[in-house]
Amino acid sequence: MNALQRTDGFRGRGDEVYERLVAAHRGLSDEQSGALNARLVLLLANQVGDADVVTAAIAAARASLGLADGAAPREE
Repeated sequence: MNALQRTDGFRGRGDEVYERLVAAHRGLSDEQSGALNARLVLLLANQVGDADVVTAAIAAARASLGLADGAAPREE
């Protein structure tokens, strides 16, 4: 695996996975939610097991926030 997957890797179950992610955050404080996200990201990155794919995913996530790869986050 060298690049980000652009197909439905959930085989039509993406909504179900999204709902599970949302449900995992119910009842959590902002701090707990952030900690859960950090742990989940690290677990999933380890599961992917490909530094290039994880790096591409980080860049794509930052780009979705309007940030160039490696740019400092905007302060709000």
